[in-house]
Amino acid sequence: MTAEEVRALVEAGIDGAQAEVDGAGDKFDIRVVAAAFDGKRPVARQQLVYGCINERISDGSIHAVSIQTYTPDEWETASRRGLI
Repeated sequence: MTAEEVRALVEAGIDGAQAEVDGAGDKFDIRVVAAAFDGKRPVARQQLVYGCINERISDGSIHAVSIQTYTPDEWETASRRGLI
């Protein structure tokens, strides 16, 4: 599995999402910015992302992930403060 394939899965599964994925093989770092996260707790946000990649986790294509999620406003604020 490639980082580009993981990115495509996440962006196809979450409306309007912009994903950045690093990694290769079966381990990936996933950062997603989406309005769909607005008002959701961190666990619910991660569940949305996992929903996009669960099939690949089940078949062993993905073994480990690290997920960061942001709303567009959170992303803008974090970027401005140099936290990202």
